[in-house]
Amino acid sequence: MDEVRIYDAASGTVRTVARCRLTEDEWRQRLMPEAFRVAREGGTEPPFTGKYHAWKLGGVYRCVCCGTDLFLSEAKFDSGTGWPSFRAPVSELNIATRKDMRYGMVRTEVLCSRCGAHLGHVFEDGPPPIGLRYCINSASLVFTER
Repeated sequence: MDEVRIYDAASGTVRTVARCRLTEDEWRQRLMPEAFRVAREGGTEPPFTGKYHAWKLGGVYRCVCCGTDLFLSEAKFDSGTGWPSFRAPVSELNIATRKDMRYGMVRTEVLCSRCGAHLGHVFEDGPPPIGLRYCINSASLVFTER
């Protein structure tokens, strides 16, 4: 069985879980069309249109596909870009990155480490002290309020 270690924000522990692998048809049945386009096909929502770009509640942002904890509301900031922006993920265990050379640009794509969902991109123009900006599509997220 293919497994991955994931940090659970509620318990503050790391646990081993099965990777979430579904067929394209299974993902289509599970997700709304916009979530499928963004998370499974690597799309991007237009700026200032996503549900969470101006969201202010306290809680946890999770993967829309598999429910893995991704970002805490405390790490969110207003970057002025029109997408939810975060200083850091809940844990490096919960995300993966890879080089993205689509559309004539070189960027670092951010993915869910459990299911491989496209979340957005990370840039090196964020606030101190880390200086990173995780620019994430709302369509790739679900929010759980504390």
